[in-house]
Amino acid sequence: MNFLIITDRPQGYSRFKNAFSLRKYTPVFCTKKDDFYFIIRQKNIKILILDIMNNDSESIRLLREIKYFDSLVEVIIVGPSNPTNEMIELIKQGARDYLIWPFDIEILLHILEKIEEKMSLRKETFLLERELTKKYIFHGMVGKSISMLEVFSLIEKIAKYPNSVLITGETGTGKEMVARAIHELSNRRDKKFVVCDCTAIPESLFESELFGYVRGAFTGAERSKNGLFKEGNNGTIFLDEIDEIPIHVQPKLLRVLEEHKFRPLGSNEIVNIDVNVISATSRELRDSIKRGRFREDLFHRINVLEIKLPLLKDRREDIPLLCRYFLDKYNKKYDKNVVGISQRAQKILFNYSWSGNVRELENVIERSVMLTHEKFIDTKDLPEYIKKHVPESIEDDFIYPYSHLTMEEIEKKHILEVLKITNNNKQKTAHMLGITRQTLYRKLKKLNIPY
Repeated sequence: MNFLIITDRPQGYSRFKNAFSLRKYTPVFCTKKDDFYFIIRQKNIKILILDIMNNDSESIRLLREIKYFDSLVEVIIVGPSNPTNEMIELIKQGARDYLIWPFDIEILLHILEKIEEKMSLRKETFLLERELTKKYIFHGMVGKSISMLEVFSLIEKIAKYPNSVLITGETGTGKEMVARAIHELSNRRDKKFVVCDCTAIPESLFESELFGYVRGAFTGAERSKNGLFKEGNNGTIFLDEIDEIPIHVQPKLLRVLEEHKFRPLGSNEIVNIDVNVISATSRELRDSIKRGRFREDLFHRINVLEIKLPLLKDRREDIPLLCRYFLDKYNKKYDKNVVGISQRAQKILFNYSWSGNVRELENVIERSVMLTHEKFIDTKDLPEYIKKHVPESIEDDFIYPYSHLTMEEIEKKHILEVLKITNNNKQKTAHMLGITRQTLYRKLKKLNIPY
C-alpha cells in the first residue's frame, strides 16, 4: 500500500525510510513546499503521515486543507513530546492519531493495520449498499421506508385492473414513474404509454391536442391530426397535472372517460377507444373544486383509486439508497467511478429539507458526479444553497471521542492500548511509552491497572 510522508527534517526521512524498508508499505516522501496534493491524487494516497516540529496554527491549517481536499485521507500526526491544546485541535480537524517523536515503529504499524481494517470495512459497506439498493428498486423507484413499500404494494395490487387512478404528491415525488410502473405491470405493457403534460398545452389547444381534429376544422388545419387519446388507444394515457385542463374542456373529458368514445374536432365520425387513464396532480383538487376550477363529477371519475406519494423529507431513511442509485446511474452516464459520498456530505444531504423532493436530490447527485475529480463526493462538491440551509454543526461530523474524559482517564486508556499491542509485555510497553519500567509500574498502580 502506498502512503505519503510529509517531513521537512532529514532525520525524519531517514527514520521513516529505515522503518519501512522491510515492510509491505511503500512510502512516498515530500516536503511541505512540494505539491503534495498532486501526489495524493496521482498516487491515490489514502494514508498520510504529517511530520510537524511544533504545534502551531500552520499545522492546523495544513491538516484542515488536506481533509478538505480529500476528507477520506487518513492522517497520522508525528510531533513533539510536549503537545498542548493544539494537539487536541489537530485531532478535531481530522487527524487519525498523534505520535510523539521519536515514535515507536510498532505503534505506527499497529495504527496502519487498524486503518487498513477500516478501509476494508468501508469497501464491504459500499458493496452491501449496492446490493441493498438493488433489493429496494421497484420499476425505477427506490425506497425501503414503510410509506414507499406501501406505495409499491398498492401499485402491484391495482395494476391488473383497468380503473382510473389518481396519483397525488408534490412536484418531484415521482408521479410519472408510478404511472409507468402501473402500465408496465398491466396487460397493456406492450402498448403505448402516452404522456400528456397539461401544463405545456395552451388553453385554446387543449381539445384538439387531446381528441384531435380533421382537415379544415379551423383556420390553419391543413391536414388531420390524431389526438393523444387516439394515439394511446389500447394502451395508457397519463394526464400529468390534470387540474390545468380548462373548465370548458372537462365535460368532454368526463364523457370520454365514461363512454370510451369521442368525436374529433370538426368531424362527424365517432371514435371508439379502449385506453387506461392515469391522472396526477401536485395540488389539492378539492380546493380547486371549491374555487370552481375543477368539476366535482370529473374528480370522482378519475379518483377511483388514489396513490398519495410522500415527501422526501418524510422518508429520509431512503436518502442513502437513492444516493447510491443515482451515483451508479450517473457514473455510467458520464463514465466516472465515484465510489461514494463522504460522511460529512451524507449528513448534509440527510438534513436538507428537499423542497424539490427526489427530483432535486437526483439533480444534486448528477451535478456532483459531473464536477468531482475525487473518488468520493464531499461537501465542496455540493451546491452552496444546500450547504447554506444546513446548520454548520451538521457539516462537522467529527466528535472528539475523549472530550468527556479527564487527562488521567485518557492516560489510562492509552496505557491499556499499548499493553494490548505488546501482549502485556511491560518492558516493551515502557519502551513504547518512552518511560522506564519503574515509572510504568507506578502508573499502573496509580491508575488501578492490574499487573
